[in-house]
Amino acid sequence: MNPTTILIVDDERNIRSLLRMYLEQAGYEVVEAEDGETALRYVSAGSPPQLMILDLMLPGLDGLEVCRRVRTGQHQGLPILMLTARDEDVDKIVGLEVGADDYVTKPFNPREVVARVRAILRRLTSSHTLGSHVLRLADVVLDPEKRLVTIAGETVGFRRREFDLLAALLRQPEVVLSRDQLLDQVWGYEYLGQTRTVDVHVASVRRKLERGHVRIETVTGVGYKITSKA
Repeated sequence: MNPTTILIVDDERNIRSLLRMYLEQAGYEVVEAEDGETALRYVSAGSPPQLMILDLMLPGLDGLEVCRRVRTGQHQGLPILMLTARDEDVDKIVGLEVGADDYVTKPFNPREVVARVRAILRRLTSSHTLGSHVLRLADVVLDPEKRLVTIAGETVGFRRREFDLLAALLRQPEVVLSRDQLLDQVWGYEYLGQTRTVDVHVASVRRKLERGHVRIETVTGVGYKITSKA
């Protein structure tokens, strides 16, 4: 089996070298890019990477724009771990909203980055084992095998994490799931992020559900549940 290829996108050579050393020790193959344009060329190549570690602050195209372009391109399912030098919630939230799977704040422990990479890839693999039965609630239909969601008869695009979050809620309609439970089910038990990540993705899924007869309710101090509006 060929090793998993990780693309590191950062304009600081010392950071790329540090991450390369730890990732290669963990058994991954590594390629590097120092700017967004080069990163996009790697992604669109014949053998694209299986995960991208993407710095937010890049010369030319910044990390957010690179993330947006990947999410609207041919390889929109590519997992993205975003690096940010600013420890502000707004940066993390914007990164998640444009499609990053996770984020790490600089300065970081390279072992934590490797752990995040493993968790993302493990979750990506296990997401194919959601089960083949179609999930339905009111006019929302989710097909795990085809990775499709229809709302009121129309196909609606959901990013991978949004899809898995909706599936977790639909598997237990009317049941309140805590943020920690959703982190465990959607991001994997090794996820090292904050529960704020769940809130950001719930908000995105809610917006897409507005056209139908299903809603996600907040249960204050506990978590979320999905229910029919009827």
